[in-house]
Amino acid sequence: MESKTAVAALSALGHEGRLAIFRMLVKAGPEGVAAGEIARRLDSLPNTLSANLNVLAHAGLVASRREGRSIVYTADYAAMSGLLGFLMEDCCDGAPEICAPLGDIVAKAADCGATCRP
Repeated sequence: MESKTAVAALSALGHEGRLAIFRMLVKAGPEGVAAGEIARRLDSLPNTLSANLNVLAHAGLVASRREGRSIVYTADYAAMSGLLGFLMEDCCDGAPEICAPLGDIVAKAADCGATCRP
């Protein structure tokens, strides 16, 4: 991952509302959550939610699809694991006692898009 991409993702997640949305979508798994349900769970105004989802989408952290009258949002697990990997690239100069547990987390995140369930 390039620095510019990482900065955009970190910037998008550096907001309490957007971080809450992203964490909800990560928990939801590949099925995702409809925009209306996100708004209900987070007690968010529609225009605020829309703006936050747009920021997350432009940062490459979420994707959307239309299902009937709803727009369903999902976390982009590849982007999430790429960001985690970027943050760990120089982890303690490769010290296994520190980096191994973090590497396991990144590996699990990379696999999550296909295997995680809400």
